[in-house]
Amino acid sequence: MENPNKSLNSSYNYPFQNLADSCCMSSKKKEKWKIQSQLQKPFSLYTRILLLLQLLLISAFQPVSSQVWDGVIVTQADFQALQAFKHELFDPKGILRSWNDSGFGACSGGWAGIKCAQGQVIVIQLPWKGLGGRITEKIGQLQQLRKLSLHDNVIGGSIPQELGFLPNLRGVQLFNNRLSGSIPPSLGSCPLLQTLDLSNNLLTGSIPFSLANSTKLFRLNLSHNSLSGLIPVSLTRSSSLIFLDLQYNNLSGAIPNSWGATQKKSNFLPLQHLSLSHNFFSGRIPASLGNLRELQEISVSHNQINGAIPVEIGGLSRLRTLDLSNNAINGSLSDSLSNISSLVLLNLENNYLDNQIPEAIGRLQNLSVLNLKRNQFGGHIPATIGNISTLTQLDLSQNNLSGEIPDSLSDLNNLIAFNVSYNNLSGPVPIPLSQKFNSSSFVGNIQLCGYRGTAPCPSQGPSPSVPVSPPEKPKKHHRKLSTKDVILIAAGALLVVLLIICCILLCCLVRKRAASKANNGQATARAAAARGEKGVPPATGEVESGGEAGGKLVHFDGPMVFTADDLLCATAEIMGKSTYGTVYKATLEDGNQVAVKRLREKITKGQREFESEVNVLGKIRHPNLLALRAYYLGPKGEKLLVFDYIPKGSLATFLHG
Repeated sequence: MENPNKSLNSSYNYPFQNLADSCCMSSKKKEKWKIQSQLQKPFSLYTRILLLLQLLLISAFQPVSSQVWDGVIVTQADFQALQAFKHELFDPKGILRSWNDSGFGACSGGWAGIKCAQGQVIVIQLPWKGLGGRITEKIGQLQQLRKLSLHDNVIGGSIPQELGFLPNLRGVQLFNNRLSGSIPPSLGSCPLLQTLDLSNNLLTGSIPFSLANSTKLFRLNLSHNSLSGLIPVSLTRSSSLIFLDLQYNNLSGAIPNSWGATQKKSNFLPLQHLSLSHNFFSGRIPASLGNLRELQEISVSHNQINGAIPVEIGGLSRLRTLDLSNNAINGSLSDSLSNISSLVLLNLENNYLDNQIPEAIGRLQNLSVLNLKRNQFGGHIPATIGNISTLTQLDLSQNNLSGEIPDSLSDLNNLIAFNVSYNNLSGPVPIPLSQKFNSSSFVGNIQLCGYRGTAPCPSQGPSPSVPVSPPEKPKKHHRKLSTKDVILIAAGALLVVLLIICCILLCCLVRKRAASKANNGQATARAAAARGEKGVPPATGEVESGGEAGGKLVHFDGPMVFTADDLLCATAEIMGKSTYGTVYKATLEDGNQVAVKRLREKITKGQREFESEVNVLGKIRHPNLLALRAYYLGPKGEKLLVFDYIPKGSLATFLHG
């Protein structure tokens, strides 16, 4: 008769082992064991009840996961796979210390990160545990495994190809580790695979085209690796992908122009997120992206894309982010982009886009970030941009924009970042913008005025660097000075003060020259006396005769006083020659040094024209220009120009040694 407890015993074949082996016993021992077993048979039921109670107590005091244990012990194959899995990992935090029995507690919730169903492991979930080592190939024995989550550890080695032989695998999350090698093509053989995230590892090689064979795969993230080669065309035809992230790799070649090529027009691809930035893609932006009507984000920044932006992009009504920055895209900004009413971010920085910014851009009523920096846009800034009330960041810097900044931009109350620097803008900056943003937002526009750190515009009051309350409008029945009157009065007062200061300085200068000439000799005294008789020097300078040599010496303002004889008798040293004449370093009798330029007679103009031009030059005073101190006209037509002597050499010497 068949043993009624056979089915019960068979479920405990593993991990428990029989204590006796009948084949190894003698006939007498068998008979004795049989008698003893019959005598102990009434107690077997109680033994089983006690064992069951013991199991219940153990499970009650063990940390059980949220799943309810079905009471089935883990299978031998899964137990061996878990043992090998633990053996290949490095566990500095002791997270796997709970995996220490004979397999009995694996499915009861006693083993950290393990979930089972009917005695087979369905989930291994051990993120953020500091685990190192590698993933064992025996993971392929876990035939019912649905989810493998080991992200944010330091696991190295390669991804075992045995993962592709798990028919029930749905999710693989191995991101933020140190995995190396290539992606196993076998992963495309998982018919139920939905999520594959291998980002932020050290993976190399190409992307397997077989990944698209997983017809339920909706999330694929391979970013932040060192993958190379082309994008598999099979991925562009996937009917399940929703999220595709390949950024920060070494992928190259053209982006395939086959997105949705196999789909009917009424059945568009469900792809919503496409990120291909920071690679080496070249060629044009594929027009077939217009087939992805569910697309919400396109990012192909930091590549080598060229050509124009396809008008088909304007048909993506759900698009929220369009980032084409840091490429070589050219052409004009198409009006079709203004049809994407859901657009929140438009970044076209650092390309070669030209022509005008279209007025239709004001239709992007949900736009928050508009970055057109470092392109070749010309024309004026569209006033319609002021209609985008949601705008928080606007960067139009480093273009060829001209005209004035529209007053409508002052209505952008949510604007926190604004930059129109290094263009050809002119006119006044709207007061609300000049008060809200510093000078770095406006520099590089020579004809732009009225912002912090610059002089006020001709028609405006003081610079907005110092906030000034706007003047009240004059009433009809009150005599109040207008802003223009106040400015004129202040300017007049300032002019009077400057004239007084100039007179004082001039008197001091005249006295100093008179005293100096008196010490230098009788000729200098005669010049000072003549100057005293005249009173105020003429506008063209102080004139004196040429002494014994004849001619005329004309002085402008300066610290040194000398006569024509002093100049002509000075020791000279040639400093340089040019087509206009020769320059000498002249040392006067009192030890002062000047630079004297003797003009060539054939090149210089007539005496009247020469004097009129030199008198104008003698009035120019600027810290970066040499001051003309005097000139001499000899009786035979000689022309000498006297400058301050600069002992440290010329600008050419400073630049070129």
